[in-house]
Amino acid sequence: MSIVSQRAQSLGTENAFIVLAEVNKLIREGRDVVSFCIGQPDFHTPMNVQDAAVKAIREGKHGYTPSAGIAELRQAAALEISRTRGVDVTADDVVIAAGAKPFIGYTILSVTDYGAGDEVIYPVPGFPIYESQIKANGAVGVPVFLREARSFSLDPAELEAKITPKTKLLILNSPQNPTGGIIPKKDIEAIAAILRKHPQVWVYADEIYGRLIYDGEFNSIASEPGMLERTIISDGLSKTYAMTGWRLGYIANRKLAPYFTTWITNTESCASQITQWAGLEALTGPQDDADRMREIFHQRRDLVVGLLNEVPGVSCKSPGGAFYAWPNVTEACRLTGCKDSEEFRKRLLNEAGVAVLADIHFGPRAEGEGQHIRLSYAASDEAIREGVGRIDAFVRKNTR
Repeated sequence: MSIVSQRAQSLGTENAFIVLAEVNKLIREGRDVVSFCIGQPDFHTPMNVQDAAVKAIREGKHGYTPSAGIAELRQAAALEISRTRGVDVTADDVVIAAGAKPFIGYTILSVTDYGAGDEVIYPVPGFPIYESQIKANGAVGVPVFLREARSFSLDPAELEAKITPKTKLLILNSPQNPTGGIIPKKDIEAIAAILRKHPQVWVYADEIYGRLIYDGEFNSIASEPGMLERTIISDGLSKTYAMTGWRLGYIANRKLAPYFTTWITNTESCASQITQWAGLEALTGPQDDADRMREIFHQRRDLVVGLLNEVPGVSCKSPGGAFYAWPNVTEACRLTGCKDSEEFRKRLLNEAGVAVLADIHFGPRAEGEGQHIRLSYAASDEAIREGVGRIDAFVRKNTR
């Protein structure tokens, strides 16, 4: 009998896409659903970026590129990283891929050995692909919890307690998915000081939401003394330029760039050449649309947080970045007789026509942290008002 490997069976998923499939099924059945489940901008890709893609097609730029990406885009990404992080990155340090997501797996593959007990510290709640790739690639996942009392910023003291001689990689994500939390400068400095005592630990800095900050400034651990060489700076165009479906991401790390290039040769060959030329225009062309989208997200952040805090049993901290709200629904669950946030999520979908994600879709709950759901406010003001209004009506109607 043919057997599926344990690696394949252990591979996790991204529940946003599973819930999205549920939503689409309900919509096909004629149900009216307001969806906050998927994390992608609801804007069109800027026209100048679209035009650059069409131009590339018309000029016959259809073939393979070098696995690391076209030289022009690598240079533009290097300049962007250097400018925004205050570091010295060259085009040779940069590798382009079909989205930023593949670099999570490539990094784990490059710095840990399968079954050797190598440990990867990762944030919980966090992007579910972190844990999935850690398991699939034979490393040992060590969660470090993000707590509401700290506005979901990683606690340096808790991190330090998790590091062992087996620790090979730390994953940092700021601004963060799913909470919208930001690691402040003082904590970045503290984390860097801790890591200087542990030179064997690489850092995967997932900074895909770095342009979407509303409170304070963006801080990268790569900017701290001695950290650039051991930090894999991961970024991309999906969120800033509304290019999720174009699939274009990039990383920078001088030592690992050749290995990432080889992984790409072994897997995807190269990112789409057409998309790469579009990406070059996104990084080097006018930034008006990107700035406008960021300002609209900021306004929506304020709108959704204000509305959520008026719902009985719901409290929501104001996220500093990204486009996610992470309200505490512990009391709302109690009021409505839901045993946890997952039951609350299911009832919201089926009874109120509102699609959200539950905290357990982003890792195990930390003890004492209560129940949370995630809403993506990459939706219109009208959808936000309607959707949160339905949540409010659901809680009030079902309060026992």
